[in-house]
Amino acid sequence: MSDPAKLKSAGSAPATSVARANRGRALERLSFQTLIGLLGAIAAILLVAPTAIVVVTSFTSGYSLKFPPPGYSSRWYEALWNDSPELIEAFLLSLKLAGTATVLSIVLAVAAALALARRREAWARTVEAVFLSPLMLPTLAIGLSLLMLFNLAGSGLSFGTLVIGHMAITAPYILRTTSASLSQLDAALLECASALGASPLHAFRTVTLPLIAPGIAAGAFIGFMYSFDNVTVSLFLSDARSEVLPLRMWHIIEGSLDVRAAAVSGVLVAATVVLMVVMERLAGISRHVK
Repeated sequence: MSDPAKLKSAGSAPATSVARANRGRALERLSFQTLIGLLGAIAAILLVAPTAIVVVTSFTSGYSLKFPPPGYSSRWYEALWNDSPELIEAFLLSLKLAGTATVLSIVLAVAAALALARRREAWARTVEAVFLSPLMLPTLAIGLSLLMLFNLAGSGLSFGTLVIGHMAITAPYILRTTSASLSQLDAALLECASALGASPLHAFRTVTLPLIAPGIAAGAFIGFMYSFDNVTVSLFLSDARSEVLPLRMWHIIEGSLDVRAAAVSGVLVAATVVLMVVMERLAGISRHVK
């Protein structure tokens, strides 16, 4: 007959091994989560810290860009509003440029997405890759190549060349988000509309467009913001009469380190945060850029 003590010891050994394995997995999982959390925190600090420093510096009471500020005041925001007509003019020009480029990009990108989204042929994927190539190419190369193209064409530089250049960098964002929305669209809805006698234009206006509108809006918002603060393309394609806000700020910082540049940055940061919250509520940007 077996010894009861030996049976009890043999039965508890597997349980002890399982408990040790569970503790090991839990410790490994905790270590992994701690490491990922630490890396995420470092990344967040590196991303947010420059913006936070600029915003804090914009409230300095001094006459130069210095961190930490010797004191705090809203004087530079008041100077931005009362004594900076050139910055306000550049801001309005940037709004006009980004708005015009975004509207024209919506027309072209939506048309391209409708033509390419549901096609699986090799030529369609090639054409789509060409349309999306500005997302991968350096904007410095895009600006220089467009400048050379306009010089060869003999068209010179103007507000129109700026619009064309900004369309080249904003349309891919709208194409990408619109294509993503179209890929999630149920084809049966269009088949039902066609079976009920709707023309292709009527089906697009009443079925397709309302369903893909959030994707279009998300891409348009991203493209607008990218166009508004773009420096490189504007640097190559603007003339003396078309100095947009990013270029004006560049010249201010390069020449005199004027604190108004930090005040402009503070306004832009606040406006961007507000617009992001509004667009997330209306269009769900995060759902369309994954």
